[in-house]
Amino acid sequence: MADIWGTCEDRFGKVGDVLAASLDADDVGASVAVFVDGEPVVDLWGGYVDTGRTKAWDRDTITTVWSTTKTMTALCALVLADRGELDLDAPVAAYWPEFAAAGKENTLVRHLLGHTAGLPDFTGPIAVEDLFDWPAVTARLAAQTPAWEPGTAGGYHSVTFGFLVGEVVRRVTGRTLGTFFAEEVAGPLGADFHIGLAAEHDHRVAPLIPDPQGDKPPGFLVGVSDSYSEAWRRAEVPAINGYGNARSVAAAQSALVGGGGLLSAAGAERVFEEQFHGEDRVLGAQMRYGLGYRLEGRTCSWGGWGGSVVLVDAENRMVVAYVMNQVLWDGGYDRGLGVVMAAYEAF
Repeated sequence: MADIWGTCEDRFGKVGDVLAASLDADDVGASVAVFVDGEPVVDLWGGYVDTGRTKAWDRDTITTVWSTTKTMTALCALVLADRGELDLDAPVAAYWPEFAAAGKENTLVRHLLGHTAGLPDFTGPIAVEDLFDWPAVTARLAAQTPAWEPGTAGGYHSVTFGFLVGEVVRRVTGRTLGTFFAEEVAGPLGADFHIGLAAEHDHRVAPLIPDPQGDKPPGFLVGVSDSYSEAWRRAEVPAINGYGNARSVAAAQSALVGGGGLLSAAGAERVFEEQFHGEDRVLGAQMRYGLGYRLEGRTCSWGGWGGSVVLVDAENRMVVAYVMNQVLWDGGYDRGLGVVMAAYEAF
């Protein structure tokens, strides 16, 4: 069995077994974490940063988690709503007047969080480099005509989600999404998660390893190789370019189960307000969206392309996270699901 490091309460021992088995199989380097009532009960890592297996993945290794970043962006909106600074039932244009263009005057903030705003993609050609120009990309979305009447259908806003919610946060607070997250969420919770990575952290980054099938599937805007650039690391693309590890993901999301006193009980409960339940027009799958998360029972969750995942269980007051550097297209989420199921064996 692969060597793993860190701490794990005895009753969660199965989680460590699953991580070790994954490292013996498909994974190169990975970390897992379980928090209960805001406190870590599992904090484990193992494997390597590189495919040559010359540099160990250590306690403070971080990597791009792709769309797991969306849970951090949604959390910022929930914090502002809980403080009474953001009305999720207000029109987006109340905070971002330019957004009222092209028939979007009745689009509500909750439509952005629930993937029902009708802006799942950009109209016209766009390059990865364009995502690094915040004023230009948000102006583009403000002028865009929705693909459907906002609030009437659901379709995964894979890249646009972060700019839409992030610009509302910026208009409300005067701070970028990454800055607000750092100061109001990550800082208070001690979460080593970053949206817009400072150069001082570059030495800790485990570069993502592409799937054997290639850099990206057909039709994808962003590929694994795009995450290697300095411009990518410094930019804020708050749907997909957050950096962290399992510990930091779980620490931040523990806010939804009372961690750090960041949200009131009522504020945390809002995540379960259903925004859409049906066939997602983009994913082609049955989805149930709350405010920024996928819902199932009393759990809310989301994952990042290639395998990272976080699940919050309100009933057991538990957060489970898995972060890795090996991207896998087919069955990539099986690794994180295995960690989640192992955590449940403790109850």
